[in-house]
Amino acid sequence: MDEPVNCSPNREEPFEGSIGLRIGAIFIILVTSAATTLFPVITRRLPRAHVPDSVFDFARYFGSGVIIATSFIHLLAPGTEELTSPCLNANFQVYPFSFAFAMIAAFMTFFVEIMAFRFGSKKAEQLAYNGHAGGHHHPAEHGTVPPNVTEPLSGSSDVEKTHQPKDVGLGSDIEEVAVLDKDAPLSAAASQIIGVLILEFGVIFHSVIIGITLGTTTDFTILFIVIIFHQMFEGLGLGSRLATLPISRKSLIPYIGCIAYALVTPIGLAIGLGVRTTYNEDSARANYVTGIFDSFSAGILIYTGMVHCLAHDMIMNDKFRTLPMGRLLFNIFTMLLGAGLMALLGRWA
Repeated sequence: MDEPVNCSPNREEPFEGSIGLRIGAIFIILVTSAATTLFPVITRRLPRAHVPDSVFDFARYFGSGVIIATSFIHLLAPGTEELTSPCLNANFQVYPFSFAFAMIAAFMTFFVEIMAFRFGSKKAEQLAYNGHAGGHHHPAEHGTVPPNVTEPLSGSSDVEKTHQPKDVGLGSDIEEVAVLDKDAPLSAAASQIIGVLILEFGVIFHSVIIGITLGTTTDFTILFIVIIFHQMFEGLGLGSRLATLPISRKSLIPYIGCIAYALVTPIGLAIGLGVRTTYNEDSARANYVTGIFDSFSAGILIYTGMVHCLAHDMIMNDKFRTLPMGRLLFNIFTMLLGAGLMALLGRWA
């Protein structure tokens, strides 16, 4: 098949925005992403950093909407556009490959989660059971929490957290975030940890592509502004889930997850700047690569958004069954607000 005229591998348009601005964007995106992703973790885990639970819930459910809108509007839609480009093989014009790749990724994510739960649950349960390395003792035995005083942890009916008096905030000196009953199954805690790790992988995977796209695009300024908000909103959703992992308050895992997310888009941007003279975003090769990656990322986030953010966090959450109707509707509105704002950003990027 002859390649259309507009599929030349040579770049014809100049960059919009100086190299200095693009280099500065690396640090701007790094700082803004890190700040919003770390905010829920710091306020949840550090002493004297207490914020009202309503603020934290807002960040959590707002982030759920952002993740779901990202999968459909910012990944699946552009993946479809890229994989239906006239530059590609004729077969891509007659079959919805982007949806097929997204479906494959969703099933692969499901399979990986099943295998991770089957073979990695012991490690996840160990993290959930006790935050101290090398020990399997119950935290109550060491006096870190008052024995026999527990309440269900949000999002899990099998996990219990320390009961805090009303005058003690989330940033109290209690050492453990989660305390599990000795006779209770640990599968819910393990599932929560594994689910957040899969979500982390999904957002990191597509954030690298976002960075490369920003580094090589000819239309830089608008895309740069949109990506700042994109990464901040998505980081808020990821950080709120890392903050509620049922592991020790002293664990570094949530902080590592936040920093990893904050770094990947700047790294992708740096890679894009390095290959900017040889990479043509309108070439057939670029369409193949970004289209397939966007579609796979969409499938991963569709799965995690629907299964973990909606089903686990809301439908199967005992807390939601007993919430006052006003609070329930507010949380749903918050989720829809996040989805709506993220979908609106899709107008420009």
